[in-house]
Amino acid sequence: MKTFFKIGNVVVSPPVLSAPMAGYTNYAHRELLRRLGGVGLIATEMVSARAFVCMGERGDDEPERLWGVRDEPRPLSVQIWDNCPETLEELAGKLAHDFHVSVVDLNFGCPAPAIAKRSASGSYLLRYPEKVGELVERVARACAPTPATAKIRLGVTRDSINARDVAQAVEGAGAAALTVHGRTAKQMYSGLADWDEIAKIRDVIKSIPLIGNGDIKTAQEAVARLENYPVDGIMIGRAGIDRPWIFREIACLLRGETPPPAPTPREQRDLLLSHYDLVVKRFGSELGVKLMRKIACHYSKGLPGARVFRDRIGRIKTGDEFLKVVAEDYCVDDSEERA
Repeated sequence: MKTFFKIGNVVVSPPVLSAPMAGYTNYAHRELLRRLGGVGLIATEMVSARAFVCMGERGDDEPERLWGVRDEPRPLSVQIWDNCPETLEELAGKLAHDFHVSVVDLNFGCPAPAIAKRSASGSYLLRYPEKVGELVERVARACAPTPATAKIRLGVTRDSINARDVAQAVEGAGAAALTVHGRTAKQMYSGLADWDEIAKIRDVIKSIPLIGNGDIKTAQEAVARLENYPVDGIMIGRAGIDRPWIFREIACLLRGETPPPAPTPREQRDLLLSHYDLVVKRFGSELGVKLMRKIACHYSKGLPGARVFRDRIGRIKTGDEFLKVVAEDYCVDDSEERA
């Protein structure tokens, strides 16, 4: 059973990474993951290199998405995006030599229109493996000896899957690891991740770790991916937002141990309230409530009464309203409340 791998000189143990997710993997979420345990490498939200450089030119403070990064426990990965070599190079060097992050990750997988279409970045760049290689080379050189990695998708469409070509360009440019999400850009998050296509990439990259990503919803599925596919590690995105305790479950299984029982609805509610406290402490009540409206909906997935809870929580505007709705409607039945 795989229990760790290395990205450059960074040990990832267990071989499980949290995916960078805009609007979710902020400082509060990362702190919650550390409390729960089980993540081998935690990631920030992705950071726009262009926005970072523009802020520096104006003399502004660092981006919100880098708040807390300087002082957080390591290892920690920061994902960046853009299509300009000089801009990416500047941010990568800053992250490695000023912020002292553990890993600098390049995003070539985001299919969001604001990034892939309007900014010609993210998954748009999969069309041009040579351009991807150029960007990776510049970033790897700027942040050395801090390892640079890349995340990609299978291609832009099913008819133009070229992940093997992109993977070769990434490795040849000096990346220390490659993460592959098993969908095309056109799929966005619909359909199923194709792990057989992810597996094919192992044949063309020879010396760097391959990390698989997509549709891992349970700890058992995570272990099965590690056992049945030629990947060195796995990355978990949405399931880690819905069920942040999934990482500790995976870690237990990889050690040959029985995972602790999943939190009861009441324990999940307590965890949600802890998450709320972290978010409000960092972002203040007004913004914190806005962030927690969508986060709370993720917590309630699969629980009885979740639809009613989501409907009410989506309309709250104040911290008092948030706490009232959670107390009254968070999927905890009377018998459990009396237990």
